Amino acid sequence: MPTINLTAVYVDDQAKALAFYTDVLGFVKKTDVPVGEYRWLTVVSPDQPEGVELLLEPDAHPAARTYKQALVADGIPFTSFAVADAQAVHEELTARGARIVQPPTEMGPVTTLIVDDTCGNLIQLTQMA
Repeated sequence: MPTINLTAVYVDDQAKALAFYTDVLGFVKKTDVPVGEYRWLTVVSPDQPEGVELLLEPDAHPAARTYKQALVADGIPFTSFAVADAQAVHEELTARGARIVQPPTEMGPVTTLIVDDTCGNLIQLTQMA
């Protein structure tokens, strides 16, 4: 059976995205290879350096930009990451200057918070009960 080894988030600026996903969210850079005008740029969880990679994919295709804008306009996160303690993460992200779109909110068996990734996306962080 297949396993997930790579997923992507479309970003409007790879350098800015790398700063957000590492300095604010705490991921670590895994791969950084020049590919013409852009880079094959991935980050991973520091707890799982050989785990699933998140590709910081340029949103150069017009459909990607339109898709991202529609999601943000409707308040829909582009993707979701798991956290152990949503309230603690909220406090850490606020201290790091992140723009919180939705503070920790209980939703049945999960608590979610939503943050602006500074690159055109809303990102949901989810704590399972």
